[in-house]
Amino acid sequence: MNAGQSTLSGILPETPKKQRLDAALTDAVEGLSRERVKSLIAGGNLTIDGIVHKDPSAKKLAGKSFELTIPEPVTGPAQAQDIPLDVVFEDAHLIIVNKPAGLVVHPAAGHADGTLVNALLHHCRGQLSGIGGVTRPGIVHRIDKDTSGLMVAAKSDIAHQGLSALFAKHDIERRYLAIVNGRPNPPSATIEGNIGRSNVNRKKMAVVGDDKGKSAVTHYTVKEPLDGAALVECTLETGRTHQVRVHMSHIGHSLIGDPLYGTRRKSLLSRRKDIQFGRQALHAASLGFTHPVTDEKLLFSIDFPEDMQELFMKLRV
Repeated sequence: MNAGQSTLSGILPETPKKQRLDAALTDAVEGLSRERVKSLIAGGNLTIDGIVHKDPSAKKLAGKSFELTIPEPVTGPAQAQDIPLDVVFEDAHLIIVNKPAGLVVHPAAGHADGTLVNALLHHCRGQLSGIGGVTRPGIVHRIDKDTSGLMVAAKSDIAHQGLSALFAKHDIERRYLAIVNGRPNPPSATIEGNIGRSNVNRKKMAVVGDDKGKSAVTHYTVKEPLDGAALVECTLETGRTHQVRVHMSHIGHSLIGDPLYGTRRKSLLSRRKDIQFGRQALHAASLGFTHPVTDEKLLFSIDFPEDMQELFMKLRV
């Protein structure tokens, strides 16, 4: 292996018969987008049982051992920018930040810069893990642009690999606070339902059949009933795209202000003209895990930001 490269290894998981290799591998490694995995496979960076595989569409490889080589990162579009960060914890291997609502996590179509990645590159002087590729250095997981709260990023490859393994095994404690329409009944329950791309709107995720999507489990508890709403704590066993938003909407209690999963006609905001809230009322309030390098137990909590605090106070009974 060349200097600057790193390798991820494991066993390809059991998957639906029609699932492609790039999709199965994305599920197996975590922390890498499917497009990134696809390009790595096509570039000859994957071996399965010691044999190089370059076909991202290959199938029926479950149970075989793989090694995925991550080439040394090269100069890419993500540039360091002096954007203020609320740093909660930092050492030589990782950094935990309190991301404000409105900040995109990494460069993508429509957001070439001004992202959390650009801010991290400046703050960490470019010392971020290269496993996520040139546009996503250090990124192990994401929270939505308009969700606030705690995120961890990897500064070293060993930390990235360790964090990815923790996320894959669901050994990360993640607690969200949400303000939802209506009052869930029962006030405490577990929502289980595979999440996959919606067949109706490709911009949305949805609860799909057991033979589709990815398994998702959310535990929720009503922390305080509000006026036509409720403050809900959601603890995640899994970390699927839009998981809290999809699951709460699925049981009839979409997040206040959610432009994608809320129904304006049934929203509290449609009758409370005195309240303006332009994003989903969701905050990543707690993050805990065992440090992948030092084995230190880490647990951080952060209050929700001013806009959610104001919304909460207006809705208190």
